Amino acid sequence: MFVLVINSGSSSIKFHVFELETETLCSTCTVERIGQTNSFFNCHNFLPGNTQKDYLDNLSIIDHKAGLEFIFNYLKSNNLDKWLIALHAIGHRVVHGGATFDKSRIIDDNVIIEIEKLVPLAPLHNSANLTCIKFMHQLCPNTLQVAAFDTAFFQALPAHANRYAIPEDLYTKHHVRRYGFHGTSHNFITKQTAQYLQRPLTELKLISLHLGNGASVAAIHNGICIDTSMGFTPLEGLMMGTRSGDIDPSIPFYLAKTLKMNLDEIETLLNKESGFKGLCGVSDMREVHKLAESGNNQAQLAIDMYCYRICKYIGAYYIALGGLDALTFTAGVGENDSEIRQLICNNLSVIGITIDKQRNNNDICVSYHINKENSKISVLVIPADEELEIFRQVLSVTRETGV
Repeated sequence: MFVLVINSGSSSIKFHVFELETETLCSTCTVERIGQTNSFFNCHNFLPGNTQKDYLDNLSIIDHKAGLEFIFNYLKSNNLDKWLIALHAIGHRVVHGGATFDKSRIIDDNVIIEIEKLVPLAPLHNSANLTCIKFMHQLCPNTLQVAAFDTAFFQALPAHANRYAIPEDLYTKHHVRRYGFHGTSHNFITKQTAQYLQRPLTELKLISLHLGNGASVAAIHNGICIDTSMGFTPLEGLMMGTRSGDIDPSIPFYLAKTLKMNLDEIETLLNKESGFKGLCGVSDMREVHKLAESGNNQAQLAIDMYCYRICKYIGAYYIALGGLDALTFTAGVGENDSEIRQLICNNLSVIGITIDKQRNNNDICVSYHINKENSKISVLVIPADEELEIFRQVLSVTRETGV
C-alpha cells in the first residue's frame, strides 16, 4: 500500500509517494515556477529496478491543475503510476485552517467548504490546495484524503502573541487574529533539531527559520510555539520573494487615495509584486545574487533588507524565549544559501553566535551544524521535509480513526 503526499505552494507542486508499511519514499515529482513561461519539472523514482531520474525545463504550466495533469501524464507514459492501484490515502498540505482546524483532518464536504471560506486569508495558497484536492478526488474518488493544516502548529500561541490591538468584536465575531504559517515545516524542523542535539524537545528554546520564496520565523519554547512572524495571512512578517512582509498599515489607504488603486490591485501589489520582485525585478534569490554581483544596487539593497529584518525577528524572539539553545535554517534559501546564512549570523555575535565559515560552505544534503565549538548557541542547517511530516500526520489520522 502507498500514501501520496501533495504539497502545493504558491508556485509549485511537490508530489511524493511513500510506501505505507516501511514508511519509505518511493518516488518524487516537483513542478516549479507554475504560472511562468519557464516552468520546470523534476522526477526521481527510487523503486528497486527503476531508479529513473528526469529533468524537463522551459515548460509552460499555467496553473496547479495543469501541473498535476503534467505529472500524471509523465508518470503514465513512463510506466511509473502502478502504485495508484494500491493507494491507501492522499495527504495535502493546506496553508490556512483558520480557528477551525487545530490538527489534521480527513477531507469531507464540510472541510472543503471551510477551506474555501479561508481562501481570502491565503489567496496564493488555499485556492491552489483546493485545486489539488478536487483534482485528486476526480482521479481517485474512493481514496481517503487528509488535510494537514500549516496553521495548526500555532494554535497554542498565547493571547498576547496572537491578538491584534483592534476592537474586540473583530476577534470574537470575525476571528481576526494572528494564525501563523509554514507550520508543517516548523513542526518538522523543531523535532529534527531536538533529535540532532540529542536533547528532549520539552527542554529546548529554539528559533526556526523557514527561508524560501515565502519566509517565516518561529519561536518554540519546550516544544510549544510561542510566537511566529506571519499573522492573519502569510503577508505579515519577513520580506519574501514577491510579498512585502511588514509594512505601515496606512500604506494601502495611501495607495487607494493617491493612486486610485482598488483593493484587488493593492492585494496583488503586496502579495505578488513586492518583496525581492518589487525591489529588483526578480523573486528568486539565486537571480538576486547574480544581479547584486553584477553591481545592481537595488539587488544588494534587497539582500541587506532581507537579512536585517530576519535579525530583528531573531533578536525579538531571543528576548521572548529568555535565551536560546539553537537557531535552525531550513527551506530553499535557508538550506542552500551560505552567503545569506553568513550575513545573518555575522550580526548575531552579540547573543553568542559564531559560525565556522568552512562548515557553513558545506554543500551536503543532511542535517549539520555550522557553529564554532565555542559558540554559545547551536546553529543548524536541516533539510526541510514537509512531505515526510504530512505523511506522518496522515498515518496518525488514519490510525486514530481506524481507517
